[in-house]
Amino acid sequence: MDRYAHYLVDAVHAAVDAGKAILKVYETDFGVETKADNSPLTIADQKSHKIIKERLNVHGIPAISEEGRDILYEERRNWDTIWIVDPLDGTKEFIKRNGEFTVNIALVENQKPIMGVVYAPAAQWLYFGSAQIGAYKLVGVQNIDFQSYTKSNPEDTLKALMDIAEKLPFAKSPNQIYTIVGSRSHGTAELNAFVDQKKKEKGDVKFIQAGSSLKICLVAEGTADIYPRLGPTMEWDTAAGQGVTESAGASIRIYESDQPLTYNKPDLLNPWFVVQRDNPKGFL
Repeated sequence: MDRYAHYLVDAVHAAVDAGKAILKVYETDFGVETKADNSPLTIADQKSHKIIKERLNVHGIPAISEEGRDILYEERRNWDTIWIVDPLDGTKEFIKRNGEFTVNIALVENQKPIMGVVYAPAAQWLYFGSAQIGAYKLVGVQNIDFQSYTKSNPEDTLKALMDIAEKLPFAKSPNQIYTIVGSRSHGTAELNAFVDQKKKEKGDVKFIQAGSSLKICLVAEGTADIYPRLGPTMEWDTAAGQGVTESAGASIRIYESDQPLTYNKPDLLNPWFVVQRDNPKGFL
């Protein structure tokens, strides 16, 4: 069983509890603020951040978060183990009310995600994984009594969740069309060129759009073959998804160098990257 079971179980509980709070706001006529970088902010982001912080603080591990992003590198440069959290990934999708938003929680050791939890509250999809147990998707989270799990030790709780979840990746149909997933709200000319190139290489290509870290998880589960992100993202946008997708046997690599994404960098901005199921000879 996973030696980090207690961290993974607490991250799952934190994500699900935060998701409940997010949905309560989602069902109201909520207001939208604008942050200094012109990105949107809602009370749902803030409520989720508070719940996750309170739940994870018991472990005494520092965190980098979308809603707590102003920690100087001089302070965090020696943090070997950290949480990287996005309390509400896909705020634009939340505001559009299309359901494609997630809660992202990752545990990172020595700049590498070792576990990830991605929860989509509107869809009730829970992705979780680590190198020790692999990756899983649990559908219908609203039907699960998480309070009953708190009576068990973390190892038993994690096993119980694995027993009712489906192992990733899903079996792939031999007739499945090569599928590219791209951003619903952040399309670029470079992405369009990438898709056109793949059409030349693969012939029949399917392109689907999705929001938030669901794009990464669609590759992890095998619904999509590749997700090129040829535009800006931050570490909290990708760490949890990377924890899930690498546990499922897929890869996230820097577009220019074919090296893995790393975390707790001096600059928390990610380079362009590509997520894909098979990467024997790089991306191109």
